[in-house]
Amino acid sequence: MTILNKTDLRKNLRSHRKDFVSKRENSNFLETVEGADFLRRLLKPDAVVAGYCAMGSEADIAGLMQRIADQGARLALPWLATRSTPMLFRAWQPGAPLEMSASGFTQPLPTAIATSPTIILLPLVGFDRTGNRLGQGAGHYDRALEHLPSALRVGIAWSVQEVDQLPADPWDAPLDAVLTEREWIKTPNSRI
Repeated sequence: MTILNKTDLRKNLRSHRKDFVSKRENSNFLETVEGADFLRRLLKPDAVVAGYCAMGSEADIAGLMQRIADQGARLALPWLATRSTPMLFRAWQPGAPLEMSASGFTQPLPTAIATSPTIILLPLVGFDRTGNRLGQGAGHYDRALEHLPSALRVGIAWSVQEVDQLPADPWDAPLDAVLTEREWIKTPNSRI
């Protein structure tokens, strides 16, 4: 079947992701990740790593975020005041209180300090090996990445979310790497 647009791709890839996760005995991303060592090597003393709280069948990186915190890196999570405002990143530590955003994802409280991540772990709907990514489609990450050009962008996905080639728009910020449960993929134009 040929998928011609991003809407069809999202629908197809979400379905593959959901089926993949439903057949796994363990949905904890960290326990199957060999590439976590590559990510750990990126952690500098002043690193601020922005992760996310998984929704649905997204790769759950809670264990990975704990491990990153245990190594001394500061953590952050995306934060939205409203669906139409720019996405920010706010400081967070495992166990700190969270709330539901206007867009339906879990985020830090509005009193958490705003921060600029040096590494951003992005949840993906799809990806290709050239660094193109497919997100949820709201553009929150696209706009946030535009304001954080020096932050390294690492996509997080299950291996079944890979496609041969994704259509890319001019505003799409390419990934530096992708981490799946199977491998660490460094993209051709990576800054890593």
